[in-house]
Amino acid sequence: MMNADFETHAVVGSTAVDFWFNVGVATEFPDNGGLCFKHEQLQIAVFNFSHRNEWYACQNLCPHRMQMALSRGIIGSQSDEPKVACPFHKRSFSLRDGQCMNGDEPAIVTFPVKVEDGIVYVGLSKKMLN
Repeated sequence: MMNADFETHAVVGSTAVDFWFNVGVATEFPDNGGLCFKHEQLQIAVFNFSHRNEWYACQNLCPHRMQMALSRGIIGSQSDEPKVACPFHKRSFSLRDGQCMNGDEPAIVTFPVKVEDGIVYVGLSKKMLN
């Protein structure tokens, strides 16, 4: 079951990070694509946006049909805003702040990402795990 805090929009800013979760080696991620990782009850989509030389992470759950699918979504840009489109219904969400960009779907949770010595980390807050 998903944590109630995870069901509402949040941006886990770098100042709210309690710990950095190691999600793997950067070279093992697909270029311009995503992978899903699980930490306790959270499913997190992590994206290597290699065209922009940027990394992003968000909840894997698409709020439209409540499917764990965003890690398989299509990433791109809209007016220089990085986004992911759900592979099932094509709703797009900002990878910066989680806002739905083409509909009235609820926003999604986003997480900070850092790469150090070739390892990718996602910043998590303990309150997301309670």
